[in-house]
Amino acid sequence: QVQFVESGGGLVQPGGSLTLSCVTSGSIFNIYQMAWYRQAPGKQRELIARMTSDGIVIYVNSMKGRFTISRDNAKNTVFLQMNSLKSEDTAVYYCSGQVTIGAPWGWGQGTQVTVSS
Repeated sequence: QVQFVESGGGLVQPGGSLTLSCVTSGSIFNIYQMAWYRQAPGKQRELIARMTSDGIVIYVNSMKGRFTISRDNAKNTVFLQMNSLKSEDTAVYYCSGQVTIGAPWGWGQGTQVTVSS
């Protein structure tokens, strides 16, 4: 079973930037698609973006422009670049992956991002 480990969270001031990383335990080539989600306090987990193994990227409309998903195949790592951060971006950010179409999604443990002055 593939495991996902996020890192890069922390405290950042409003307007700042942060890059999250998600390392997979197996080759990222063998994972059909990867995604980033977030869950703010008292809210449901929401999708930010997902990327298929052949490079197709889909962003949730509200996330377009400030968030960028990318990958480094050699490092089996998926990134989430976050710019112009706002207090409402405060949440636990999760990496998720689906090995094959229709397979259950696997999840990382999450990394906390706090946007505050």
